[in-house]
Amino acid sequence: MCIIRSCAVTTVTAVSFIDKLSSAWDVNNSQLCVGLDPDVAKFPLHLQNQPDAIFSFCKAIIDATADTACAFKPQIAYFAALRAEDQLEAICAYIHEKYPAIPIILDAKRGDIGATAEQYAREAFERYNADAVTVNPYMGFDSVAPYLEWKDRGVIVLCRTSNPGGSDLQFLTVDAEGGNKPLYQHVAKLVADKWNTNGQCGLVVGATFPHELAQVRSIIGEMPLLIPGIGAQGGDVEATVHAGKTAQGTGMMISSSRAILYAKVNDAAGEDFASAARRVALETRDTINQFR
Repeated sequence: MCIIRSCAVTTVTAVSFIDKLSSAWDVNNSQLCVGLDPDVAKFPLHLQNQPDAIFSFCKAIIDATADTACAFKPQIAYFAALRAEDQLEAICAYIHEKYPAIPIILDAKRGDIGATAEQYAREAFERYNADAVTVNPYMGFDSVAPYLEWKDRGVIVLCRTSNPGGSDLQFLTVDAEGGNKPLYQHVAKLVADKWNTNGQCGLVVGATFPHELAQVRSIIGEMPLLIPGIGAQGGDVEATVHAGKTAQGTGMMISSSRAILYAKVNDAAGEDFASAARRVALETRDTINQFR
């Protein structure tokens, strides 16, 4: 239920993002986040000409991997580019109906001035009913504050991203709080100490930079980390887990998308695309757990 007062939105739900995530870590024994980046050109031929191909593909992936995952992460651009936002809405509704214990992280990387951010927050949390959304901190706290009005929803802030170009800005040295440090470390401390007003924040830190991942973990304590970059991007699972885990061996949403979605089908074993995705998701989850 949403209550709107003076453009501020408060949500009343049974379970917060952090509580739902913590439960999924435990129940599914998983730190794996399954990314939903549907590329129709990579779909099986029998799906490519269907009007609801994206929904059908993602539904099959969700059903095949739900018990292996701590979260699902649809990337909004893959839907919007094909005018398939209605299918994204249907996918989110399906997850909430069939797998209500697994959080949905809308990967949108939003970042804009306050009034516009209010609308983006409504898009994420009303239209798609996401449990969390990724946001860009570059415009400062007032661009993030509207998301924090939804006190039970997660706000996952870009910190040290997995792409090589992230170093162009994130490694710049800034003079903050009496010391020089890389910008990404300043962002980590800012979010942990000042922005995490509801205890529902997290950070995005790439698996491709395990040293920086360890630095962020040392700054933020128990705050959850969304960690892209394993699988197709080549991040090392062992190094990632050792750098990113909390003292309890949790605290991570290690995201894999393409490696799971488009896993090679073993025709000799009679696999279909969903069975292949399940096999890779199980292998990935178990590999992560091996190093926890």
